[in-house]
Amino acid sequence: MQLRGFSPRTMESYLYAVERLARYYHRSPDSISPQQVQDWFLYLVQERHLSLSSCRLLFNGVRFLYVSVLSDHAFSDFQFMLPKRHQRIPDLLTRREVAVLLNDGRDPIKRLMLRTCYSCGLRVSELTYIRLQDIDGEHQLLHISEGKGNKDRFVPIPDSLLYQWRVYWTKCHPEEWLFPSCGAGGKVRGAYCVTMIQKHFRSLKQRAGIQKRGGIHALSHAFATHALEAGMPIHQLQSILGHSHIQTTMRYLHWLPDKPAQDGVLDLLIRLPELSS
Repeated sequence: MQLRGFSPRTMESYLYAVERLARYYHRSPDSISPQQVQDWFLYLVQERHLSLSSCRLLFNGVRFLYVSVLSDHAFSDFQFMLPKRHQRIPDLLTRREVAVLLNDGRDPIKRLMLRTCYSCGLRVSELTYIRLQDIDGEHQLLHISEGKGNKDRFVPIPDSLLYQWRVYWTKCHPEEWLFPSCGAGGKVRGAYCVTMIQKHFRSLKQRAGIQKRGGIHALSHAFATHALEAGMPIHQLQSILGHSHIQTTMRYLHWLPDKPAQDGVLDLLIRLPELSS
């Protein structure tokens, strides 16, 4: 997996999938047949009620072991059945809803994290793993290391967001991670926990009475759609989001109303109050 350039998160999830399969049958994975793997997935769906995305993650890890590591031809030839993918379109957050979520003042640091996520169109894992060395303040660019598709890319930083980062750094003085995770006594443990910021976003939605589907990734969806609505060229948006294929970016076009483009997106999206104490 390292030789193939897999990200640490992917390697961790693949190892977890194989371990979970082995624990279910209480035996080494190389002694488990393809039919038994299929029965395991049936159990996960019927008894454990796992979602399609969870099943797919587990299947990818198990498949990598049998096909790429063990070269098991029986596994390659077996016709596995998994739940069908539901083509559900996430609900789009309006600009007003985004403003409500991004202006909540209960936790200024988490508020700044959500503003960063939306203003730069980041995925939650990219948000939590921002290092200070990734920020080019002079050219107003954020270097995303091993982001979508395990690729590096540069994302423009709006003026207002860069200013708020500087205010935040002056007050908190993070040393490696822009948003570090701190334990007892303020000791830094590493990058901020993805789960914690996801829970915070869900609680904000609940308090605001927003019933639309979607977790924190809805901010990235909103950024993309609002950017296109404001007139950003789709190829520029493709580069910012890190999509390999333009067709992936074009999925956001279905949300666009038939009306003229509005103000410049990087100014419009970050018209927010300064970070409070």
